[in-house]
Amino acid sequence: MLNVVGFTFNPFQENTYVVHDGSQAILVDPGCWNHDEEQQLEGWLAENALTPVRLVLTHAHIDHVLGCAWAHQRFGLLPELHKNDLTLLRMAPRQGELYGVRCEASPEPERFIREGDRIMLGDEELRVLFVPGHAPGHIALFSATHRFVLSGDVLFRDSIGRTDLPGGDTETLLRSIREQLFPLGNEVTVYSGHGPETTIGRERMKNPFLR
Repeated sequence: MLNVVGFTFNPFQENTYVVHDGSQAILVDPGCWNHDEEQQLEGWLAENALTPVRLVLTHAHIDHVLGCAWAHQRFGLLPELHKNDLTLLRMAPRQGELYGVRCEASPEPERFIREGDRIMLGDEELRVLFVPGHAPGHIALFSATHRFVLSGDVLFRDSIGRTDLPGGDTETLLRSIREQLFPLGNEVTVYSGHGPETTIGRERMKNPFLR
């Protein structure tokens, strides 16, 4: 069985997720940016006897990649992301300078993720959805068995991702939501990159940007 546990990190209040099966774990969007946050995440993994085996990025904006260098140093993990976001990943330290937030350079990706890929954790799988609009290489991770999706910064409770950053486009984002996320089913839980969890059905009915 897959479990999803979230941590809210860094000045941007980004949600970092651990997806695990009770023994192994995937780190999704590690946003831990100081020693206390790194220790919080590492301590929780140790307390629950979880071994991180993969590091997956929904996209490469700075708030979602602040912990990539640490995850590599501590666990030997290299980031996996869509190739269209590689430039953003490489620019993260510069983004940090603009925001006044220190960001160590991330190691280069071990592999690129493509639409339709299956990310395996034991016998469980997460299907990769391509959902650009907020970032050019944005992906989401969907568990058909357990009925949840990690949406990154595409869909939030009562909101959607901003599109005024480089590579953003509002019409593309809305199309990603309507064509990739809505068909997953109203009961699907959405774990967003910021803020509380929600469901596809709730956002289909109540999200003011999607009515």
